[in-house]
Formats: sequence, C-alpha cells, structure tokens
Amino acid sequence: MISPSSTTSQNLPPFDTVVVGGSYAGMSAALQLARACRTVLVIDHGQPRNERAAKAHGCLGWDGVAPIQILELGRRQLLAYDRVQWATDQAIDATGSLEMGFAVHCASGDRYRARRLILAHGVVDRLPSIPGLAERWGETVLHCPYCHGYEICGTNIGVLIASKSEAMDQVKALSQWGAVTAFHAATLSAAEMEELSAELKGIGVTLEESALAGVTGKAILNLADGSVRDVEALFVHSETCLASDLATRMGCETEDAGCITTDSAKQTTVAGVFACGDAARFAGNIALAVGEGALAGVAAHRSLLGLLP
Repeated sequence: MISPSSTTSQNLPPFDTVVVGGSYAGMSAALQLARACRTVLVIDHGQPRNERAAKAHGCLGWDGVAPIQILELGRRQLLAYDRVQWATDQAIDATGSLEMGFAVHCASGDRYRARRLILAHGVVDRLPSIPGLAERWGETVLHCPYCHGYEICGTNIGVLIASKSEAMDQVKALSQWGAVTAFHAATLSAAEMEELSAELKGIGVTLEESALAGVTGKAILNLADGSVRDVEALFVHSETCLASDLATRMGCETEDAGCITTDSAKQTTVAGVFACGDAARFAGNIALAVGEGALAGVAAHRSLLGLLP
C-alpha cells in the first residue's frame, strides 16, 4: 500500500491503470484489471456518498448490509491481488493522453503515472439550505425510494418539491410506498402554488401552503406558519454534481445533467480515459455502480491490448 506521504511516487513505473475513486464502481473496475494480471493503483480519499446510511438495500447478495462493511470487504478482497496498490489521497489534477500516458497529481504532492485512467470518484449531494436536512441525510431525509422505501412502506411520507416542473414526477414516483404530502421551500410563486396544488389534489396529494422551515426530532417538519407535520421520512431531490473536476480539466465532455459522457465501453470522449459509477450515471445504486465498474475495467484492459475500437 502506498502512503500518501510517499516521496517515491514519481519514480514508480507507470501503472497499467490508475483508478480515481475506491468505492463500489472503482473497486469493481480495479478487480477486473487485477484479474487480468495488470498493475492498478486506486486513489481514494475515503468519503463514500452513502457513508451516512445504516444499511444498503436493493443489491443482490448485500441487501441490508451496512455500506461500510461492503466497502471494507471489497477492499480486503481487492488488495489480496499483488498487482493492486492503494493510495489514501485526493486526486486534484490529471494530464496526458493515450499516446503519451497520463499523470495524476494528488493533494499530498504525489504524482502517479498511468497508461489508462478510470474516473470513479462519484458525486456529491447538495441539499437545500433548510435547518435539519443535512443532519438527517441518509436516515430520515432520503433521496431514493428504491434504496429506502420498503422500510417505510404504508406510512406517511413527505416530499420536498424541487420545482413545479418536477413535482408531479416526484410525487408519482413515491406514491407506491405511502401516503404522500408535498412540501415546498418558498421557491414557488403564488400562481405556481395554486396551479400545482390543484394538480396534486387531482391525484389525492396535498400541497402544504406554508413553506418548510426546518426539520427536528426524527422527522418532524416545522412549517413557516408555526405548525408542524410528523412524517416517517422526507424525500428530497438533492442537487447532484461531480465530486471532482478531473474530467473537465482533461477535456472530457459531460451530459446536460452533469455526469461524464461515455460510450458503451465506458470510455469518455478522451481516448484512454474511462468513467463509471455515479460520475458517469447519476443513479445512486450500488448494483449499477458495480456493474459499470466491471464494464470500465474490462474495457480499459481491452484498450491496453489494442482491442478497443
């Protein structure tokens, strides 16, 4: 294992592949390369997106297991391969090309060279600035009913409307799991409130007139008019953005939604650079991340062999 304070990183021979991000997608990609007898370095700074969740759901074989346990087991299994190394560090810049090779610069000052690069650094969630949301994120303030909905099925649940245009889709997506009440954060005009309230009533959902001012207790919603509403959980549409700007620094194209553009082999628009997991698909699902990581790892190996179109 490479220490982030190592003074010899620049003297190391190039790795076949450097993987930026050591969560589900990154480790899955690295595993494919390790099993192809290739040298791999994983650079990870230890901030997985779901670190606040007590249990992971919806992933066959790991349903109900704590995310930290899944990650620890995956890391032990990965590091059992002698061609895999791990650097606890943060990649802050990357340069290079398919022809010349790539260099990854880290916050510690270390620099690593690679023949191929896989971006699996994930994304970060930016929540509305309402008191109490961040403290309950991943517990009773949630974003994905497929990850958390079963445990609260049949209860009273709230949804914080992101915008009028997205409101109906948000509510309909949650209606399978419980009795939905819609809330807003004082971002809608009076006309939008009136129109949206009528639309939601048509599907049996109430839009609270008073804005959400804060969350206390387990999931007690405090409204601006002083009243409170008690729900089992509040679903929030967070603003999701890439956890690193490495892709844009290297000239990789991104989608309108913000994720990194890739082809069917998970290669970005920069030859030799691949992306997988949440960074390449804003899905927030462990099973999808593992699958995408496997695709990227295999594709990077085929690229090393000159077999990738």
